[in-house]
Parts: sequence; structure tokens; C-alpha cells
Amino acid sequence: MSKKPIAIKLLHLALLAAACLLGQAHAQTAGQVINLSGPLFAIKGDGVKRVMSVGSEVEAGDTLITEAKTYARIRFADASEVTLRPESRLTVEGFTFKQQEPARDNAVFKLFKGAMRTVTGLVGKRGNQDAYKLNTPTATIGIRGTQFIAEYIPDENTREVAHLPYGMPLLAALTFGTEDTLSDVSSGLFDVQPLLAQAPPPPPRPGNAMAPGLYVHVIDGLIHLTNAGGSQNFSAGQFGFTPSFRQPPVILPNNPGLQFSPPPAFNNPINQPGSNQSGSQGGSGAVSCEVR
Repeated sequence: MSKKPIAIKLLHLALLAAACLLGQAHAQTAGQVINLSGPLFAIKGDGVKRVMSVGSEVEAGDTLITEAKTYARIRFADASEVTLRPESRLTVEGFTFKQQEPARDNAVFKLFKGAMRTVTGLVGKRGNQDAYKLNTPTATIGIRGTQFIAEYIPDENTREVAHLPYGMPLLAALTFGTEDTLSDVSSGLFDVQPLLAQAPPPPPRPGNAMAPGLYVHVIDGLIHLTNAGGSQNFSAGQFGFTPSFRQPPVILPNNPGLQFSPPPAFNNPINQPGSNQSGSQGGSGAVSCEVR
């Protein structure tokens, strides 16, 4: 039997292994988990769902998902921090921070569900003020050096244009439309209003439950919300709300019901990036558990 096919196969395996290692080497580490109060998952760029622990690295492209009783605190390379509330879903869309290249700073996040508290770092402060963005289905949040809380409550019936930037036109077209409608979606000329008119209205919300939409609370500094309806600045102590992508953000007279109460350990200052803190679950180091 010829040894040539075996040699070719071994070479092929070696090339695959090298490509895998090269991909890992080029995966950019954006931050690190520093506090946990329960299970935290990350859907990585390769589609693998991993269980995270204290010390786990967070990379650009990761989608972080907290369970029902989980608060998770992540510290990023620019000394910024994000704390996720239970039952939240956040994607690190992009993150670039190099100490000697402030012009390349970039931090873009997408909040699909739940709530987060952000303490901003150097990105957005030492060069391009628009380098930091938090996208949501109803508005984009920009900062001017700040600390704020954002909560997005999805509409379970999804009959509004709030979700249009993240695929709702396509979903509406698949539900109500035709091939012509789908072509309009792909061309960007799609008007969803006729389809939304066919959707049933959402049921009344029980008690004092907060209505679907994006809520913000500025603790320090300044943020601005922008969507197709307009733009609005919010300063320290103010609350804001926008229910859909086409309705302008408004200032609320008081707290609409925002609650954000992580364990006391989550409020401790972190002196060194990557240091582990008490009050957390799990040990440091790479995560070995994967759920596909």
C-alpha cells in the first residue's frame, strides 16, 4: 500500500491544526469576567456555546447570556466595565483598543434583551468621541464619558418597528408577504407599516409592568439616544425612554421602574485588569466546558 495518501492526509491535518491555532492567536481579547453570581454563557464566533467562569476571556464577536439569577461583571481592556443583569443578552460587536493608537479605538455593543450597567473607560475619551456605541432595537446610545444603566424590554408580540434593524422586516415579510416583499426588504425599500397593520395588538400589561422599549438612567456624565424618530441628550440623574425605532427618545419625570441590584462584591473597585475578586463563582483560567 502506498504511503503517499497517508502522508497527504497527515499534511492536511497539520494544516487544519495550524489554521485553528492561527485563528485563536488572532482572536482579539476584549475583556475578562471578574464577578459572577450564577451561570454565564458565551456564544463564540464559531457558534460554540461555552460556560464562562471568573477569569474567562471575552472576545470581540461574543454574545453573552446571563441566566435567571446571574449578575455578571466584565472588565475590558480600556478599563471600562459592563455589568449584566439576570436574563440579559449582549453582543460585543467590535472592540479595538491599543494604548499607542487612540485613533483606532472602537467599542460597539448590542443589547438584545435585559439590562446592563456601564462604566466607560478610555474608548471615547482620548480620541474619537463616537468610538463607543451601544446599539439596541429601538435606538443607538452614544456617550461622553459616563456611567449609565440601559434596559431593553422586547415586545413579545413584536408588531412595531422597534425591531426592524435586526431582521423584523424579513420576519414580517415571511409571515405576511410575498417574493416581491422579500425583494423590497433586501433592497432597503421595504415599508413594514402595511404588514404591521395586520398583526394583532399586544395584550394589556399586568399591574405596573414596564412597557416594551428602551429605558436609560444616567448615573454620571452624559449620553445621547438616536433613532429614526430623533435624538435626545440625557444628563446625570435623568431617566429616558423610547418605545420604538421610529419614535423619538423622551425624558421621563421619574424612575419608571428600573431595578439594578448586583451583589455587594460587584461594586468593589478593580485595581488591576484581569484580577479575580471575591464573591464570584468558579476559578480563573480558560473555560473547558462547551455546550454545542
